[in-house]
Amino acid sequence: MANRISLIHVVVPMTEAFRISSGEVSAKESIVIQIERDGIMAFGEASPMSGGFYSGETPESTWDFLLEYAIPALMERKDFRPGFVLEMLATGISEPFAWAGLEGALWDLMVQEESRSFTDVLGVDFHPIESGLAVGICSSIPELLSACRRYMADGYKRLKIKIQPGWDIEPLRIVRETFAGVPLMVDANAAYGEEDFPIFDEIDKMGLIMVEQPFAKMNWDGLAKLQSRICTPICIDESAYDEEAVRQCIDRQACRIVNIKIQRVGGIGRAKRIHDLCMNRGIPNWVGTMPELGIAAVHALYLALLPNCTYPTDVEASSRWFVEDIISPPIEVVAGIINVSQEHRGRPNVNMDVLEHYTIRRRDIRM
Repeated sequence: MANRISLIHVVVPMTEAFRISSGEVSAKESIVIQIERDGIMAFGEASPMSGGFYSGETPESTWDFLLEYAIPALMERKDFRPGFVLEMLATGISEPFAWAGLEGALWDLMVQEESRSFTDVLGVDFHPIESGLAVGICSSIPELLSACRRYMADGYKRLKIKIQPGWDIEPLRIVRETFAGVPLMVDANAAYGEEDFPIFDEIDKMGLIMVEQPFAKMNWDGLAKLQSRICTPICIDESAYDEEAVRQCIDRQACRIVNIKIQRVGGIGRAKRIHDLCMNRGIPNWVGTMPELGIAAVHALYLALLPNCTYPTDVEASSRWFVEDIISPPIEVVAGIINVSQEHRGRPNVNMDVLEHYTIRRRDIRM
């Protein structure tokens, strides 16, 4: 087997369109990074959303960054440790989704070379992981209720609905009445501004477990003003893009909960540092997703085993979003719980047939 690094661009159809305040997608694109080195095959996943509606990164920009910068830097340094990515992130040259995907492959390479597992390195043990349902913006309230009922039948431990100006108080009120006993939260994806304080005054009356990212990611002072005004905890998502940003939000009392996304922050290593920072400051976490395909989703499940991740994860059943997943077996939710399957307990088990089936382009770079 020749030593090489491969970029594999996959497009997997989604079971339904995913719509948030800033856009909509109906297929999941990911860049899979495959490293073949000294007889070991390792995988990572860089998983930005198509069109860049969640962030400035797109599958195309991530592909280009990996091909033109990240992989040449790795080849020049010949440093195949996951720590290479943390060192590169520290230089400020950042495309976090690309770095997260490459770091995931380097973690996979490391644990195989050392005959260890991801959880060994993270220092965690397997236990049941609570999963929460996320429902995107719908065209009508009946459609929203239908989606909630259909998926809540799997017993998800909390319900999150996406909101945007004009789609907030009324759908939320009806969902609250319909699912009165279910822990409920909303996610605004930074769609509001400080002029919308009165909307959150109303939302604050609905007994939610949290309001996720109401304002723009850099509006730390606005988040702090809102948190001082309402009782419902604010959870940061887009604002939690690195350790210093999280520290600033905590110091300004701009949040009481932090959602950690491996892809958004640039990899498992930085995500673990943010977890440790939050735990030391008494700020609980949960692990979010974009959603991602199975390689990155299993990485998120490993992170969700950490002790400060006390709220249900956004990782859902593979079949919730994708017609097929690129891991075997796919992720399942039973009675609201994910138990990491035996096949994924050392590292994610990639389904090579499915990966090949949904590949639209591939680039091999010899080492």
